[in-house]
Amino acid sequence: MLFSEYILDRISPAKRSANMARIRSQNTRPEMTVRRLIHSLGYRYRLHVAQLPGRPDIVFSRKKAVIFINGCFWHQHGHPDCTKSSIPKTRHEFWNAKLQRNSERDAANYRKLDALGWTTLVIWECELNEEDSLVLKLTTFLRETK
Repeated sequence: MLFSEYILDRISPAKRSANMARIRSQNTRPEMTVRRLIHSLGYRYRLHVAQLPGRPDIVFSRKKAVIFINGCFWHQHGHPDCTKSSIPKTRHEFWNAKLQRNSERDAANYRKLDALGWTTLVIWECELNEEDSLVLKLTTFLRETK
C-alpha cells in the first residue's frame, strides 16, 4: 500500500482488515429479509447448496430455480446505476479489480446454472426498500418456473 493511500484512509490497515473480516457471506440481513418473505408466501426452499455453481442463497430444487441476493457494493459491476455501488476512494485499482472479478465470477455461475437447466433470479440489496415490488418479482418468478 502506498503511503498516500494510507493517509487517505481514516482507519489503520489492521482495523480495516478486522472490519472486512466481519462481513458475512451467508445469513446477511438482506438474505434473511428475502427468506422471511418467501416463507410467508408459502414457499419452502433449501439454503446455500454447495453442489450448484455459485452456491445460490436460496434453492427451489423441484422447480430447478435459484435466487441470489446480491449486495449492491460487492456486485456493483452487475448493478452500475445503484447509489450504493460506488468504488472506495482509497485503493481504487484494488477495488476495481476485485469487484470486476466478482462480476465475472457471477456471470460464469449464471451461465453454468443455465446450462444445467436452472432458472436464476438476482435480487439486489436496494430492491428490499420496495417490498410490494419485491413480492411481485418473487411471486412472478416462482409461478413462472416449472
